[in-house]
Amino acid sequence: MHYPLASTTWDEAEYAAIQRVVDSGMFSMGKEVAKFEEQFADWVGSRYAVMVNSGSSANLAMIGALMFRKNGALKQGDEVIVPAVSWSTTYYPLQQYGLKLRFVDIDRQTLNMDLAQLEAAITENTRAILAVNLLGNPNDFARIKQIIAGRNIILLEDNCESMGALFDGKQAGTFGLMGTFSSFFSHHIATMEGGLVVTDDEELYHILLCLRAHGWTRNLPKFNHVCSEKSDNPFEESFRFVLPGYNLRPLEMSGAIGQEQLKKLPGMIHARRENATYFQELFSNHPWLDIQNEIGASSWFGFALILNQDTPFSCSQLVDKLTHAGIDVRPIVAGNFAKNEVLKWCKYSIHDELKNAEHIDQYGFFVGNHHYDLKDQLKYLHTTINS
Repeated sequence: MHYPLASTTWDEAEYAAIQRVVDSGMFSMGKEVAKFEEQFADWVGSRYAVMVNSGSSANLAMIGALMFRKNGALKQGDEVIVPAVSWSTTYYPLQQYGLKLRFVDIDRQTLNMDLAQLEAAITENTRAILAVNLLGNPNDFARIKQIIAGRNIILLEDNCESMGALFDGKQAGTFGLMGTFSSFFSHHIATMEGGLVVTDDEELYHILLCLRAHGWTRNLPKFNHVCSEKSDNPFEESFRFVLPGYNLRPLEMSGAIGQEQLKKLPGMIHARRENATYFQELFSNHPWLDIQNEIGASSWFGFALILNQDTPFSCSQLVDKLTHAGIDVRPIVAGNFAKNEVLKWCKYSIHDELKNAEHIDQYGFFVGNHHYDLKDQLKYLHTTINS
């Protein structure tokens, strides 16, 4: 591809980290993962970070943790408001825990949840809002906090596409009770597979530790919010199960790689923002293409392009042309998710209409952003489209 969707961010440092794990003979979750968690929590500004094997697993653990709190737990049938455009595993944990999805349209400019629609969509059954920061773009959390002020509504964040994004100088992913991140290959950092949940809540942190590894007590501190006090006898605590958990544990290699990637992350985000500035120069005033409007300081996962009514050809024609020109393109995340057949398995409702979600589903796509200078690729994209 002349302009690929993603590229490796590894060099000899990551391969040395892998070799360090190989030499140790310890491959399952251990001290390398723990060190990365500590470093990531410090970087993002949260008290706790729990690494898991994917961003999808991070969403699963986050929703699961809310079901097992001692006070204020979610229960089956509770309503959770979600944007109509996101990745599938934003939604699946809600279905898997018996929660009811309530879809809200997106804003066509920002591609995040339409906040006027969000406010109107809240019902007496709404217990949580799962805000998704799409393609690196943070939500307007000041407005969201105003909307839910005085209400018994939990704010959560799916920040899997937006590591390093800032709103009012604060890291996206840290505005809600919990926030999730992904470190899959095409994302801001890459740890082979991987994800994280961050929180400042100690009880939720302990629940996450338990759910991540089989629901057992082994990884909990002696005094904890899940089983109170553990025995001092390690044999008794070896196979003591207290929650219906999973095996979401990451590998030691992923933790070691994450430490090296985190050192590079500020520079990689800076490069992405430099590319975004040039992208905006090329496409901000295009006669028949719209681009995503930045909120706060986006970390620019990728560059969305949306055809408007004056476009002289169809979206499929343009996508075919770009593909044949060696430009890697994808739909904007999963498009209008509410039209997928999988919803027959879900309890859900739709507030009003999803006009904007449907528009970007039919007329939108995105191209990649990278940690290196993309001026040549972006010029090529611009020339190819205009030709």
